Amino acid sequence: MNALLKINLGCGVNQIPGYINVDKYGSPDIRHDLETFPWPWETNSVCEVLLNHVLEHLGETNSVFFGIIKELYRICSSGAEIHVAVPHPRHDEFLSDPTHIRVVTPDSLALFSKSKNREWIEGRYANSPLGLYLDVDFEVASVNYVLDPFWTQKLNNKEISKSQLDEAFRNFNNVVKEIRMILKVVK
Repeated sequence: MNALLKINLGCGVNQIPGYINVDKYGSPDIRHDLETFPWPWETNSVCEVLLNHVLEHLGETNSVFFGIIKELYRICSSGAEIHVAVPHPRHDEFLSDPTHIRVVTPDSLALFSKSKNREWIEGRYANSPLGLYLDVDFEVASVNYVLDPFWTQKLNNKEISKSQLDEAFRNFNNVVKEIRMILKVVK
């Protein structure tokens, strides 16, 4: 059996040794448009995917975004990890870039979890059970919010408390700069 692959999708100029670096532009290991299906990998052939500031640029229509999600699921092996980093949708770095076409949050990615979908159906919640609809299954394994440096400094200097920071996070833009998430593939 061949070793499982590690791929860095939408790598741009940030090619990483040990990964298959993929982008639509430049000189990656593989040039491929991630909005064109199918992707050039076999089913269940990938154990790790990096999507570093990529998903917010893809899938202007739901059908294309769902195609991306389905391809991620198809190529990944059971237990594969998908590392996603995106700008926070309430930060100027997200808002000021006209190529950012999609908000990606832990809650939006949880829509692709079959266990969450079943909970919501049982509880009669209105959440879209996209995991069940698309026959994909991703669990949000971890979430890390990266603060804007201004707020990091205020917290480190003890100018604000953790509870004040939490309140600012709920009420203001530019508090969180980036969201980093790890998805686990369930098959």
